[in-house]
Amino acid sequence: MPDILDIQNIFFTLWGYPMSYLEFAGVVIGGVAVVLSARANIWSWPIGAVSVTLYFFLFYQIQLYPDMFLQVFFLITNIQGWWRWTHPRPGEEDRHLELRISRMPRRQVITWSAAGLLGTLMLGMFAQNLHRMLPLVFNQPSAFPYLDSFTTVMSIVATYMMIQKRVECWYVWLFIDAILTYMYFIKGVKVVSIEYGIFCLIALQGAYLWTREYNSYPVKSATS
Repeated sequence: MPDILDIQNIFFTLWGYPMSYLEFAGVVIGGVAVVLSARANIWSWPIGAVSVTLYFFLFYQIQLYPDMFLQVFFLITNIQGWWRWTHPRPGEEDRHLELRISRMPRRQVITWSAAGLLGTLMLGMFAQNLHRMLPLVFNQPSAFPYLDSFTTVMSIVATYMMIQKRVECWYVWLFIDAILTYMYFIKGVKVVSIEYGIFCLIALQGAYLWTREYNSYPVKSATS
């Protein structure tokens, strides 16, 4: 593994906390991507792709395996989201000719919530036994297998909603980010934990900005 991707390769130490190059780069680039997402800026997707690649290596080294696998999904969906936002179907365009913001039908909210809980149970059981099934690759037990699995599965749900530019995605992200703030603090990547605490505030901002834009659409264009 290249030195820059090794969490033991320290960039600087601040107040006794050793900051690796990997964590620092992931935090900065990821922060930029999330801020752009809250503003519905199309460049959030390619910048996010770089961030999730760095986080893949970070989470492997701190035994957050479901989070590690999630970064592969995020890489694919960053490409998908970039395409979806820039290629809306006829009638879906906003004034910038990009995909416009919409709300998720109640039936879909219920369906995706149920799927998220079922997926959490299945992934949690898998993560809990991963070190037994593949001991040469995962030589330590997964940390927080069910809690980590919940944030992983619901991140998939939130990402799907974000690709479709649904306002509700930001409320899901707020809940996920609050849990991840706690998990990363416990695992010792405290700067990442602080970043996710900030992400909670950005999620609130995203919900506000997306709702405001949604409400600005003409009535006949607000349905989807």
